[in-house]
Amino acid sequence: MATTNDLKNGMTLDIDGQLWTVVEFQHVKPGKGPAFVRSKLKQVLTGKVVDKTFNAGVKIEIAILEKREMNFLYKEGEDFVFMDNKTFDQMNISSATVGDSAQYMLENTEAIVAIHENNPLYIELPASVVLTITYTEPGLQGDRSSGGTKPATVETGIQIQVPLFIKQDEKVLVDTRDGSYLGRAN
Repeated sequence: MATTNDLKNGMTLDIDGQLWTVVEFQHVKPGKGPAFVRSKLKQVLTGKVVDKTFNAGVKIEIAILEKREMNFLYKEGEDFVFMDNKTFDQMNISSATVGDSAQYMLENTEAIVAIHENNPLYIELPASVVLTITYTEPGLQGDRSSGGTKPATVETGIQIQVPLFIKQDEKVLVDTRDGSYLGRAN
């Protein structure tokens, strides 16, 4: 147990059985009346952001989130199997927990898995991943310098927009936050 005086950005709280991350907070001491803490909290599972005010010194429950570096091994039915890089233990994580990150994961992709009481909550991928273009229309001669884009399918099956000069079987960097093309991979 801690108090509202111990709040820090990034801290995870357990409020009424739900996990919330502190986005920002401010201690306020008005001229009249008791002090209080104004905070902005983000729900860990849904991403919903709410403003919450606590009285100063109120006890709050801090949740311990463990973040482990893991490797994605393979998909087994609806589950994704990850291996802990330190202990080599394997963990099945449901496709609902993996979410949209599955669009950017190949076998042996490194990820950080957030775990609370042995339950995986979410996974964090690196900011960008290297994927191979499996299909794209050939660029037309003379289109090389215009700033146009064309659709391309990568090896995970998603479609991204790439510049006209990108060819099939090229490796490209893809942003895992929004699926945008970042450049050619070395």
